[in-house]
Amino acid sequence: MIMTIGVRKFALTAHVTSSVGLLGSIAAFLALAVAGLTSQDAQMVRAAYLAMELIAWFVIVPLAFASLLTGLIQSLGTPWGLFRHYWVLVKLLLTIFAAVVLLVKMELIGYAARLAAETTLSSGDLRAAGVELVVHAAGGLLVLLIPAVLSVYKPPGLTRYGRRKQYEAAQGASIRFYRGNSR
Repeated sequence: MIMTIGVRKFALTAHVTSSVGLLGSIAAFLALAVAGLTSQDAQMVRAAYLAMELIAWFVIVPLAFASLLTGLIQSLGTPWGLFRHYWVLVKLLLTIFAAVVLLVKMELIGYAARLAAETTLSSGDLRAAGVELVVHAAGGLLVLLIPAVLSVYKPPGLTRYGRRKQYEAAQGASIRFYRGNSR
């Protein structure tokens, strides 16, 4: 099913907005994770980890799923297709991977927020959680930059399915051309 131009532009806007928003919210999360890990001020540490949990649940998780959903809509409703080009498949797999890792790390984010909310900071546990959160936020940011680059450069390379569809389209076009010239 190919979308009309108006619907396609709306879907593309939703996809770009959610994807860029996801990158920005992960960058903000990373800044808070670094602040929580490096600050000597107990209030700053508490605030950073508590804010990270809020950003994760109410901004990052919804944007991750919005990006995934709008990307699927884009791929299924445009000529690019979901299974025709390798770069589309790589984008899909990386986005799914990032969303799964995010959901797995939500427990750690909640744990760090609970530790930070305690009256006395348990620096050893919080430090270990903080390091892991910095590493995963930085890694997530890097992983999600790859789909952004792929979206801009669109490297060539059809999948086997894409080559078959291209061949079928070419065969259909030549048959239509032949019928049009034989009259």
